[in-house]
Amino acid sequence: MKVLLTGANGYIGKHLLPMLIKEGHEVICCVRNKKRAQYLLKYPNVTLFEVDFLKPVDIKKAPKNFDVAFYLIHSLAASVHGFEEMEKQSARHFLQHCELASAKQIIFLTGIVNEKNLSPHLRSRKNVERVLKNSPIPLTVLRAAIIVGSGSASFEIIRDLVEKLPLMIAPAWLNTRCQPIALEDVIGYLNGVMLNPACLNETFDIGGTDILTYKEMLLEYAKVRKLKRYIFTIPLMTPRLSSYWLYFITSVNYRIAVNLVESMQVEVVCKDNRLGEMLDTKPISYEQSIRNTFKRIEPNMIVSSWRDSFISSSAQDRLMDFVHVPENGVLKEKRTVEIDRRDKERVLNNIWSIGGKRGWYYANSLWKIRGIIDKLFGGTGLKRGRTHPNDIQNGDALDFWRVILADKQSARLLLFAEMKLPGEAWLEFKIEEQNARLYLKQTATFRPYGLKGRIYWYMLFPAHLFIFTNMAKNLVKYK
Repeated sequence: MKVLLTGANGYIGKHLLPMLIKEGHEVICCVRNKKRAQYLLKYPNVTLFEVDFLKPVDIKKAPKNFDVAFYLIHSLAASVHGFEEMEKQSARHFLQHCELASAKQIIFLTGIVNEKNLSPHLRSRKNVERVLKNSPIPLTVLRAAIIVGSGSASFEIIRDLVEKLPLMIAPAWLNTRCQPIALEDVIGYLNGVMLNPACLNETFDIGGTDILTYKEMLLEYAKVRKLKRYIFTIPLMTPRLSSYWLYFITSVNYRIAVNLVESMQVEVVCKDNRLGEMLDTKPISYEQSIRNTFKRIEPNMIVSSWRDSFISSSAQDRLMDFVHVPENGVLKEKRTVEIDRRDKERVLNNIWSIGGKRGWYYANSLWKIRGIIDKLFGGTGLKRGRTHPNDIQNGDALDFWRVILADKQSARLLLFAEMKLPGEAWLEFKIEEQNARLYLKQTATFRPYGLKGRIYWYMLFPAHLFIFTNMAKNLVKYK
């Protein structure tokens, strides 16, 4: 079977793709930028189609021979408001493509929308569903609440709150009921409905075995992790304050926090949960989904994380514009340290392990302070961390940096700053040979926005002098 997979770079798409390949399907991965999606070609029978569904699809270049099309696109983090029209526009352009192709089924993963009063995000999801139904192509809709799995935004929020706060004074919406579902169950359902005659032109709610309040979900997580936690809810915390509460404590950005808080005030419980019986599968419990998640986290088997998607990026789809570091109108801080040839592999591994729990090899406390300041000014801070301790792919989030280029074969790592700055910043690491000797070359490049950017650079120059000098030395020394 030939499958068109939109959102192939997204959280669900990255987990669904291996399943589709394992089942022997050919997959056309729809991506906005082929350069940052080359890693998807490691799978057999995968081709890339570069497309932005916010714009009309170039039908002459678009693939037309596929049986099933997955619609996994959303704009949760595109903006706090005004994303509803964007979502409808994407859906219309996607449909235009599918209707001129050979598609026999569209599969749409969305949120549970059983309440009358929906949040803007859930209302937008329902509108997209209406758009997709306005087509002769059979549609299968799967509606899910919180998806629990390694790297999901929902799981990371729960994890951050419980791991960091022994005592929580929390908003009243923590008493809202939800029916969470394990990631593996979602992937199983998506695979199970493909060209299944009983599932064509049908809509299914999918959920796990437990209906819990968000407070109960937090406490159940604490129980699994053997942590004592106390939660008190108060009605005084407004949605805006709740959004700031999530933003400062967890790793989500403010746009996601606002949209999640609005949705978390709406009960998301299954009313039509018959798909499990139809596919002869039984979903796992919330407790088991947490335990399964940690089985993947501990050996670093996380396939993808919401943080690595561009939804957690400040520049979003513009990031690949920064792959070429400018030479004119910039300020630079260069450091060169000689490497013993026998140590090249170790130094390269040190570079590939930078950030996250390993830290930045010098003055980690200052990096943490910079992360706190960044959060206060609406940036990403350091809380995104990194998905894997020593593996980096193009497009990955790395604390408040984004990986623009990770080429281990040529020993080059290029990062672009996503912190709040009066300019644009790059941090590059290269191992190069010069005059028959081997060197680590570390370059910080800053393109200032006018006078305020230059003032910022020169104010921090003394700190940069010590930080970057010692960081380069320690990258070579660290064992």
